[in-house]
Amino acid sequence: MSPCGRPAASTSAGSTTGPSQFADTAAFQGTDLLLVLFAAGVWGGSFLFMDIALDHFEPGLVTAFRVWFGAAAVWALPSARQPVAADARSKLIVLGVVWMALPLTLFPVAQQWIDSGLAGMLNSAMPIMTTILAATVFGAVVLRRQVAGVLVGFAGIVLIGLPEASGGGSNALGVGLVVAAVACYGIAVNVAGPLQQRFGSAAVVARALLTASLLVVPGAVVALPGSSFSWAALVACFAAGAGGTGYAFVAAATLTGRVGAVRTSLITYVVPIIAIVLGIVFRDETLSVWAAAGTIVVLAGAAMASRVPAPSSPSGT
Repeated sequence: MSPCGRPAASTSAGSTTGPSQFADTAAFQGTDLLLVLFAAGVWGGSFLFMDIALDHFEPGLVTAFRVWFGAAAVWALPSARQPVAADARSKLIVLGVVWMALPLTLFPVAQQWIDSGLAGMLNSAMPIMTTILAATVFGAVVLRRQVAGVLVGFAGIVLIGLPEASGGGSNALGVGLVVAAVACYGIAVNVAGPLQQRFGSAAVVARALLTASLLVVPGAVVALPGSSFSWAALVACFAAGAGGTGYAFVAAATLTGRVGAVRTSLITYVVPIIAIVLGIVFRDETLSVWAAAGTIVVLAGAAMASRVPAPSSPSGT
């Protein structure tokens, strides 16, 4: 049995069916839906939490608190302390960079110039990035429908970012930083799936956060002089860290092991809706027609890119 309770596919010499391929065609169950809703709810709220924290903390400190609170939350889980094989450590270090330290640095920097809702909308491009990277870097087979989904999704990204990017300067930079962060996540979910199937989600996330905890120290030190203490900012960092960087990552990693990297990116279908609503309600943000239309287009493209064909029935059944 795999760590998430599903039988792993054979990976013996000569086999063409690995664990991630098995997961990509496994049936989507009720537990998987709950994992999607939990992770999406927490991550959708994280954009608001970062906005609140940025009122008092510099971006480097927001990133550090998120990572440190997340690491503390995950390492408190007994399953996080399960041993991992030495041959996986290099990939876990990579995850510490592309899944944690780098994107969690890019988001708060970007949100100095763009609204939390816009960041959430751009985050909906994750299935597009996941599909592109799965095909170009990780050797996954991509169907014509998925290629079409990528093209549609890119059109949506342009619609979302166009009003901000057309203004030039910092707003355009903010959009670019979020897109770069989403690309990091696209790499990460492809790397995390096989590792989670071997060692369990909490153990994988815990090791990645351990690496990230060290990497964010310099940024935190630099950010201290420009930051001022606020309980609201600290609580917001705790919510984004323990919830978003901790338990939501465990939920997403578990989902990746159960249903594969591409379908894990379905989480981002719900994230922008939550981010938009919270931004409007609590931060008086506005939703442009271009951004709303772009989000719908991105989600349509993501749906096309994320779908996998149903496994064919064995002959004779």
